[in-house]
Amino acid sequence: MALPKEFHEIAERVNNWGRWGADDEIGTLNLITDEVVRRAAAGVRTGRRVPLALPLRPDGVQTGVIPGRVNPLHAMVQINQELFGPGTVACSDDAVTMGLQAGTHWDALTHVSHSGKLYNGRPAHTVTAHGGAEFGGIDKARHIVSRGVLLDVARARGVDRLAGAHAVTPEDLEAAEEFGGVRVRAGDVVLVRTGQVRVYLAGDRHGYGYPSPGLSIRTPEWFHARDVAAVANDTLTFEIFPPETENLWLPVHALDLVEMGMLQGQNWNLEELSTACGEEGRYAFLLSAMPEPFVGATGTPVAPVAVL
Repeated sequence: MALPKEFHEIAERVNNWGRWGADDEIGTLNLITDEVVRRAAAGVRTGRRVPLALPLRPDGVQTGVIPGRVNPLHAMVQINQELFGPGTVACSDDAVTMGLQAGTHWDALTHVSHSGKLYNGRPAHTVTAHGGAEFGGIDKARHIVSRGVLLDVARARGVDRLAGAHAVTPEDLEAAEEFGGVRVRAGDVVLVRTGQVRVYLAGDRHGYGYPSPGLSIRTPEWFHARDVAAVANDTLTFEIFPPETENLWLPVHALDLVEMGMLQGQNWNLEELSTACGEEGRYAFLLSAMPEPFVGATGTPVAPVAVL
């Protein structure tokens, strides 16, 4: 179906095209200033480190529903090979074939387009088969280190996992702020916990993807108002799936990535972080979530770490 009037009205309200200049390729990552990083680093208290990535494995989260997005296929290309002759130091090397968005990942701003446009008004045809993204590829997001905030919506709503039909709303996000005693501020990277990854961790790969709670079409305006730098969550599709409006597919992707220029992350494992934040009584931390700099790529694996 064509994008409805409601979508275009929201798009107009959250649009950031030109905000950081006509040549900008990183969108809301511009909000992560030196001062934002200094404050985030100063907030580290215990040094407790929490990894947020799922293991990269052949039986990962992908089930074949998304074409070409294959789970990691790992192969050894050298095993204890004495490259410089008998008795010399022996080497082992590996190779991997995988979809860059197969596991825990960031979506680049070029991951989706709508109405023939990418972020900042660039034409969608600048993403090509051989060159990838001419503009706004993930390699342009050179560093993502900021204050992270966990909005534990599931815990705030008194459950381990939100129901598959739950669209996470601005009211849910504010309830999670109140639950965690934290307020999202400019330059933050927001991590939204639904608990959905528990389905995958329990062994149900298909149930993890569908049906799935996720972000509502109402949330981009909330993130825009708070000047959030990036958002990630613990689901396969990021937004609620199936969608809130029948046959309106990936509207949140289009609003976040194309209109706002805000990176999205998916398949983040927020379970250990939920426990750690509860034990420490605080839901803000230093977050390192560096993209792998694949030139021209529309996404990248990431191994984020929260430091409390």
